[in-house]
Amino acid sequence: MNNARELQALYRETVLEHSRNPRNFQRLTPADRVVVGHNPLCGDKITLYLRLDNNRIENLAFEGTGCAISMASASIMTESVKHHDLDEAQHEIARIMHQFDSTNPDDATVEGDMAALGGVRAFPSRIKCATLAWKTLEAALQENTQTTTTEK
Repeated sequence: MNNARELQALYRETVLEHSRNPRNFQRLTPADRVVVGHNPLCGDKITLYLRLDNNRIENLAFEGTGCAISMASASIMTESVKHHDLDEAQHEIARIMHQFDSTNPDDATVEGDMAALGGVRAFPSRIKCATLAWKTLEAALQENTQTTTTEK
């Protein structure tokens, strides 16, 4: 099997697993920050909950509805940044956004389930689905309580 086919198979498997069994899918109470994210093109909507301990993400969770890609990305995101300090989480957001913005597949600097989600790049109209959770996390880190949108 060639690399493109292997990546697509891994992408489909990862998206299906995380969308069917999302990690950290719950309301987190109490939460220090609560931010809503919305992708109007696809209809995806998530609410992200963060609990902080000094400068570290102690816990985070999400609730929401949307396509398999957006739910899988939110699930992967919560696993990726839990227990990270805020600067590390911001760095992770930048790496993920670069993965989706880059036109060179070799530029991907992420690993694991998030790297598999890089297969979304083959479907440009779905990139906003994959980045919604990350943009919502970025808003939460910046203490922006307005609804975050994938539209500029």
